[in-house]
Amino acid sequence: MARAENPAMAGVTREDLRKVVDSFYAEVRQDERLGPVFASAVGDGWGPHLERMTEFWSTVALGTRPFKGNVYQKHVELSEQHDVVPEHFLRWITLWHKHTAALLPAPAAEELQATAAGIGRNLFYGFFQQFA
Repeated sequence: MARAENPAMAGVTREDLRKVVDSFYAEVRQDERLGPVFASAVGDGWGPHLERMTEFWSTVALGTRPFKGNVYQKHVELSEQHDVVPEHFLRWITLWHKHTAALLPAPAAEELQATAAGIGRNLFYGFFQQFA
């Protein structure tokens, strides 16, 4: 059965999502709080990471279904290795809001911001056993 198209994402393409992902992670890499965590976790593998994140957001937003993986487990492993603290979550969601708002129509940006907030809330709870 085909997935119903999300009206908030009307007109948004995988390429649009790629631009958001690229722009967002370019700033993440320069961020004094997030940059070191991502540099340690991703190393020189930014090309594959950006492709994987584009696949993730394409699956979530457009229903393309190319992404497979355990998002929660991957992040738990990273948090154990990289001293993730609550402030990382706030900075991550702040930058995500900034880049989605700048590069997508408002309904699509709001949809992706709400999705990211839910993901972040679940990860935050998993890491710190409290809701953000």
